[in-house]
Amino acid sequence: MERSKQKQLNQSEMQVAGTNDGSVNGHFEGMVKMTNRTGGPQGVPGETNSQTSSVMEGWREERTRSMEDNEMSLPSLAAAYTSILRGLGEDPQRQGLLKTPWRAATAMQFFTKGYQEKIIDVLNDAIFDEDHDEMVIVKDIDMFSMCEHHLVPIFGRVHIGYLPNKRVLGLSKLARIVEIYSRRLQVQERLTKQIAVAITEALQPAGVGVVVEATHMCMVMRGVQKMNSKTVTSTMLGVFREDPKTRDEFLTLIRS
Repeated sequence: MERSKQKQLNQSEMQVAGTNDGSVNGHFEGMVKMTNRTGGPQGVPGETNSQTSSVMEGWREERTRSMEDNEMSLPSLAAAYTSILRGLGEDPQRQGLLKTPWRAATAMQFFTKGYQEKIIDVLNDAIFDEDHDEMVIVKDIDMFSMCEHHLVPIFGRVHIGYLPNKRVLGLSKLARIVEIYSRRLQVQERLTKQIAVAITEALQPAGVGVVVEATHMCMVMRGVQKMNSKTVTSTMLGVFREDPKTRDEFLTLIRS
């Protein structure tokens, strides 16, 4: 079995150098449409209307990778890791590294498994009609992601609040939304917005607030090497943006 994998790895390695697959970056060429205070579409700053209009609604966005894709791409990913090891001056044939390219390739597929999922599959059976009009908050949701600039981890906590409009969402599904968007190559600002927009489009609540607190290993392990630095981002939509009292209540409750 190992000989077969090694042969497949050697064959795939020859194809890696000239490969320029833009499928992952293409997934992020546009952003989902946001809603401004008047309810109209609001594009991402710096993008044209044609760019934003070509992007599907956030929560209905189709998955961009399947389990079959994982199986097909695993040899080329492993070959790429073998090239990296050689570029670092290591010997991929030494005992401790023989299986490392395959392990690393499999791990990277897991770290980015959010590309295999879409929000609509998670939410379809978990939206309930309920005459509840008080704030719903789920805080301290653990989050793990990957910095798209350096391919190193981002980890932290997500706090979500929304004001229902006759419909509520199963509480665990809020954590699932976080998982789907965080398990991709990300920047924290976009992750925060994607979570808020997905909830807004799914429930049409009176408002949504999302706060993300995270540590970026690209700031801890390299660059400025600030061990205790944290990045905090927020997205406020609807009454969370328009009404200071609602926003303050949310921020107070997630800090309590």
